[in-house]
Amino acid sequence: MTARTTSSLLAGLLLLFHTWRVWADVEVTMKDKVEVYLGDTAQITCKYTSDDGSGGTFIEWFYVTRSGDRQIICERHSFGTTVSKNTLYTNRISMNDTETPGELVLTISDVQVEDDVEFICKVRGFTDGSTEGSTKLRVFAKPGLPTIEGVQTGISVSEDVLSKIGTCMVKNGYPKPNITWYRNNVPLRSSPNVVDVVSSVTTESSSLLSVKSELRLKVQEEDKDAKFYCEVTYFVPGATKMTETPFINVNVLYPSTAVNMWVESPTGKIKEGDSVELHCKGNGNSPSSISIKHTNSEALWEGDMVVLKNVTRLNSGEYECSLMDMDTYDEISGNTTVFVNYLDPAVLKPSETIVVAQGYEIKATCNALASLSTETTWFKNGQKVSKGHSLILKDATFDTAGTYVCVISVSEIEGLETSSSLHVHVKGPPEMKEKAINEIETFEKTVDLSCHVRGYPAPKITWTTADGKVIKAASETQTEVGSKSVVTVQVTSDSSVFCNASNELGTDGVTFNIKAKLPLHTTTPTTTTTTTSTIPKASETPNTSKKIEKESNGVIIAVIIICILLLAILGSVLYFLYKKGKICNRSGKQDITRERSSKDNIVVEMKSDNTEEAILLGVNGEKQARGEQ
Repeated sequence: MTARTTSSLLAGLLLLFHTWRVWADVEVTMKDKVEVYLGDTAQITCKYTSDDGSGGTFIEWFYVTRSGDRQIICERHSFGTTVSKNTLYTNRISMNDTETPGELVLTISDVQVEDDVEFICKVRGFTDGSTEGSTKLRVFAKPGLPTIEGVQTGISVSEDVLSKIGTCMVKNGYPKPNITWYRNNVPLRSSPNVVDVVSSVTTESSSLLSVKSELRLKVQEEDKDAKFYCEVTYFVPGATKMTETPFINVNVLYPSTAVNMWVESPTGKIKEGDSVELHCKGNGNSPSSISIKHTNSEALWEGDMVVLKNVTRLNSGEYECSLMDMDTYDEISGNTTVFVNYLDPAVLKPSETIVVAQGYEIKATCNALASLSTETTWFKNGQKVSKGHSLILKDATFDTAGTYVCVISVSEIEGLETSSSLHVHVKGPPEMKEKAINEIETFEKTVDLSCHVRGYPAPKITWTTADGKVIKAASETQTEVGSKSVVTVQVTSDSSVFCNASNELGTDGVTFNIKAKLPLHTTTPTTTTTTTSTIPKASETPNTSKKIEKESNGVIIAVIIICILLLAILGSVLYFLYKKGKICNRSGKQDITRERSSKDNIVVEMKSDNTEEAILLGVNGEKQARGEQ
């Protein structure tokens, strides 16, 4: 009621002034806009000039609602300032003068999204005339970080409609943020049947705005590597800012237009016995059916990989991979060629064994059929003796005889080789490797003798003693160049053993003279008797040696028996003297009254087991008194 009365009174005064003079000139100056963050305080300045001065003006503040209506929120007159009740700003505004004449400020605290409206400052003079100015209050809220989500399933290029790529979203911004899609840094705009960007805006309960954007497009094969992302632009006081989402990729499914087939392993040349791994792959990625077959046979495998184990030259040839697209049922194929290298077994000419006479020349060849060039090397006893397919040995001797191994290898492929052996025998009469006469000295009862004989045909070896007795060999073996025999001989005395070898071409022999070294003998723990045995001379016969050995053993036994008898007799004599009392009194209690022996007599002290008394005896067996000790 007070506000209405005041307004009526002012209106009446204005009408009265109108009858007195013309309206006075009034000017109002305001900013076009004032920008603030949500929740901050906004200050809107109104500058005015009037012929009536600040005391002769009437000022009103309005805001324009979203529907376009004006609503007064406060007014100022000569009686003071009045804030309208029951408005959005009743408790949040104030109007104050500044230090500048004709300037006042409308202050709005805790700015909300609803405050993003136009505010009007209207000034009237008390005489005539009125004018007004307006300022747009802009409210800003920074949105949250944008998110992006791509389609997880595969997208086929064969689709007839636009396919969904992904969705971008940004929440709680004001004014509305803008979303722009990019593919490989190039912005995407809606285009019929090519690109479709659909955006939607949601007003949250806080009056802030959330924006969602969905991208759909006709995918191409090159989109398999494309990077999609969203750019969000939003407004802040006095500026525009931007943020981006992470990249996403989509799984683009496209049919194969070509098939690639290759040998995965081995990486180098293939040889017989290897395991070969074949792979097949199309240049597309849409679902497809793959099979592999050998064009030279009926072999067929399902899948994009096959392993051929322990291959042979029969596995050589062309392999074909067929691929059928499961969407279009189009079929394409690719192929590769596999060549399996081989090396046949070595062939020797002449065959594996050859016999030549001494002084003759030996010729042999070694060859093998191979898919690549080869190298041939000849070895004997692990040592290289020749290189090349031919082996030539001139002026054959027993040293020439033996086993020759030819090794044929393919230098381009490691491990591809073959070999064969040639046994060479050189004909000739037996030839003993041992000296003509061998002397052997031994302390052992047996000795092993061996004979190594070179010659071919393999010589027959016999062993005999000096008296013509044949000794049976312990072992007999044939070597590459002849024969070898070993016998075990009993050693009892000096002897001779003969080794004779013979074949159809001649004979040879060797003599072994054995010197028997007999050990020295010692006996008896009490008496040491040394018996020297005479080593038989070489001229003595084995029977004489045996006789001397038996006689030596008899002498030793006789000496031992005589020593035992002497000990027995001595013991009997001592026992007899003891019984007769010649050595001491048996009871140990009788007194001996004989005169003391001279000082020169030898005194012997003996103790009985039955008494503690000491009995002193002289050389004549007389007992001395205790006091004379």
